[in-house]
Amino acid sequence: MLNAMFGLQFAVSAGRCTRGAFMQLVRVSEEMKEQLKFDYILVVDTEGLRALELSGRSTRHQDNEMATFVVGLGNLTLINVFGESPSELQDILQIVVQAFMRMKKVKLNPSCMFVHQNVSDITAGEKNMEGRRRLQETLDEMTKLAAKDEVCDAECFSDVITFDIQKDIKYFGQLWEGSPPMAPPNPSYCENIQELKATFFGHASKSDGLELTHLKDRIKDLWKALLNERFVFSFRNSLEIATYRKLETEYSKWSWSLRSAMLEIENKLYNNIENETIDEVSESDLQGKLKVKSQEVEKSMSIFFETDKDKDILIQWKASFHIKIQDLQENIVRETKRKLNEILQQRDMKKKIDAQKTRHENTLLEKSKELAIKLKDKANDETILKKEFDSFWEECVRKIKTETPPIKNIHVLRDMEQLLCNYESFPVNNWKMSKDILSVKSYSDYVQLKKCSESAPNAKKAFRSAQLKFGCIEVENQIRTLVNDIAQQAHTMIMSYNIAKMGYNKTYIQELADYIKARIVEYGQGSRKYVFTKEFYMDLVISICKREHKLITDQHRKFREANDPVFYFEKKSKEYYSIFQKYCQGATTAAIFAEIICQKLKEPIQKSVYKDTAGDFTNEIKTNCESLNGNRSKLEKHILKTLAEQEDFDKYLTYFNNPKDHLKSFIRDEVNQYITDQFRVRVRPKMKENIKLLQQKIMAAAHRATTLVSTTSGDVQKWLDHFTLQLSDVLIFSVKDLSGVSHDGVDDFNLLEDVISKELGSISSEIQHKFSKETFPENLEHKDRPDEILIDHLCQCCWVQCPFCAATCTNTVENHTEDHSVPFHRVDGLTGCCYEGTECLSADFCTTLVRTGKMFYTGQWIPCREYRKAGNVYAEWNIIVCRFQKNLEEYFEKTFHRWDDISYGWSQYSKEQAIESLDDYI
Repeated sequence: MLNAMFGLQFAVSAGRCTRGAFMQLVRVSEEMKEQLKFDYILVVDTEGLRALELSGRSTRHQDNEMATFVVGLGNLTLINVFGESPSELQDILQIVVQAFMRMKKVKLNPSCMFVHQNVSDITAGEKNMEGRRRLQETLDEMTKLAAKDEVCDAECFSDVITFDIQKDIKYFGQLWEGSPPMAPPNPSYCENIQELKATFFGHASKSDGLELTHLKDRIKDLWKALLNERFVFSFRNSLEIATYRKLETEYSKWSWSLRSAMLEIENKLYNNIENETIDEVSESDLQGKLKVKSQEVEKSMSIFFETDKDKDILIQWKASFHIKIQDLQENIVRETKRKLNEILQQRDMKKKIDAQKTRHENTLLEKSKELAIKLKDKANDETILKKEFDSFWEECVRKIKTETPPIKNIHVLRDMEQLLCNYESFPVNNWKMSKDILSVKSYSDYVQLKKCSESAPNAKKAFRSAQLKFGCIEVENQIRTLVNDIAQQAHTMIMSYNIAKMGYNKTYIQELADYIKARIVEYGQGSRKYVFTKEFYMDLVISICKREHKLITDQHRKFREANDPVFYFEKKSKEYYSIFQKYCQGATTAAIFAEIICQKLKEPIQKSVYKDTAGDFTNEIKTNCESLNGNRSKLEKHILKTLAEQEDFDKYLTYFNNPKDHLKSFIRDEVNQYITDQFRVRVRPKMKENIKLLQQKIMAAAHRATTLVSTTSGDVQKWLDHFTLQLSDVLIFSVKDLSGVSHDGVDDFNLLEDVISKELGSISSEIQHKFSKETFPENLEHKDRPDEILIDHLCQCCWVQCPFCAATCTNTVENHTEDHSVPFHRVDGLTGCCYEGTECLSADFCTTLVRTGKMFYTGQWIPCREYRKAGNVYAEWNIIVCRFQKNLEEYFEKTFHRWDDISYGWSQYSKEQAIESLDDYI
């Protein structure tokens, strides 16, 4: 085509044509100089993009660079497309558009024309008009996406690259009439060339041209801009980014669907284990129970990848996300099996405690029955009955307390102090002077350089000096990452002890300390130039124990309340008095046995209702809570909004130094706020609905048991066996809970059923009366709380931090294969990073550094532009630094370099504008 237009002899072949870019000057004739304003036309011919012969090999970077370079170099670019659809070039054009938006220093005024060759019926005007319309829509859409990322006002493709949809699209017929080499040329092809040439000269006549001596500088400036913007080509265009975010959001829904389904399975199996109806949990069994939901997710994924409007872009991630979902399913199956098998082991250990408690209960029942028989003639005198029962009850509890010593209070911090003094030989008062290592601003006091470890002051000074080099903050980040990870794993260990069920043991602190020491030793075996002081280990143990102290104490309190004779039987006094009254009033054996059953059911009913309500609202919060219902980038946006609104410097420090802790805290606040806001209109009604549903299940089980024994001439034991079996996956309630309770003479099963129904109504009313915003989360086990379930789900994501500013990757998928990215990088000074040899905090953004010739230090100096932190969605969240300049300078005991020069532009934006700007990104 170029050869025909300008009489050139560029090499022509099937496929890629030329390699690289070739250019030739074409002299403008004297008669044309009057129309054109220049002497020469520079014709550049490039290799083909997306070449067929390179199918299967990645040419993305090369194609993007080549397209951007030639479009930027020329005044007019001819885009030669084989056929009618330019879809293969659309993503390349978007890269071009986005690059031009970023290359603000390169004065460019590009324009382009599309030439569709080998179009069979170029007379189909209506068809071509539709094709033009679709192309215009596509080009404008990708321009808007790019403009959104680059905070640019461009609304359509022609705002960036001059383009007229009516004039700048040409349709060419085939070059040959028939099959070459014997076929003659197509006359219409020459006509098309002439028409194209006329349009080209029309564009050229409006250009002032370029001095030949300036061409070299033009190429140099353009190439420099390309090198500085190289990361644009390293990731993908903004349409792909938007599509990937959409995929992340869908992945979050799919993964939550699997997790919530497994939680339901886990809850049922947990009840079965506690009721001793199962003794083993296998992976194959769990996979079988999850199969239906797994198939639903698989179908949903297939529909999404096959029907979404961006399916052609999504196809590149289809296989990897199918693998991720399979891996997730395998992981949650393994984790559920582990938890349930731990419960099985704990159940066997807990049997002794439960057997002892049951024996005491049955003894109390029998003795209260004996006392009731003695006082039968005084059944109507409430005063005497209450006085006699209280005296009897006090004596029984005193005897039980003598036989079974009460569970004592625990002293976690004292146990830790003894451990450090006895086993680690730390001075007895040292631990009281320890720092909270989880929140210190620098670890320089905890390290010694290996080469001068004997001279601690000099070592500390050397390390401090090393910190001043830009980028050596990486060492601080490495240590902080180690500390945070140890703290997270220590928390997981404590939760695995299940203290609320098994009680506290001093050996837990020993195991915790041993784990911390092992991690520190393992870390020190690496090829690092520093070692930790002894104080590092001591302060880390103390800080973690102080941090987990409340959790351990609260869990042990729950264990004590459930198992300590004094706590347990003081709580049961009212229930036993009610049964005692019934004995005195001459109630039948069936009626009293029914009341005992209901008293035993009371606590399991409350636990089940609370758990079911929590489960329902976990799903609702995940769906309806704006900050928690999307991908990780959306969650990050809401975190930044909240930080900006609250203006709490301490929370910013937690966000910078312990992002995972801050995320957990944010989720807890969001969940608590949602429950508070929705308590009257959604939470309480849902609880009433669940308790009514549970009542119906219990009464249905009782009725079926009654029908069974009536038709098979069964006894009360058969009734009880059938009744409890039907409830085994609904409640933690089994035959063993009634072992030893006398049910001799119970033969009126209809009466049994009627009394249970009546008593259940009273129990339901009592539970509803006690149900409040305070008791709802408090009466849930830790693992069943909505905030903890969502933390477990939402924290299963990427936590890799930017090596410059420590911003956390916002990819929803943990261990993702795509490049790490973050929509909101920040000033490096927020991590305490300084310029070499100064006390000046850095005021650079990652997005700025990768375009400069600055260097960063990681043992050697490396140009910032050579470090690729992939991802092209960045935001200057500089309002944070501007607002807390003084706080940061005091915290790090340093100052910001040239603050007056850099702060003027930042101060022009209000907090409201900064918060509003976040909505433009996600």
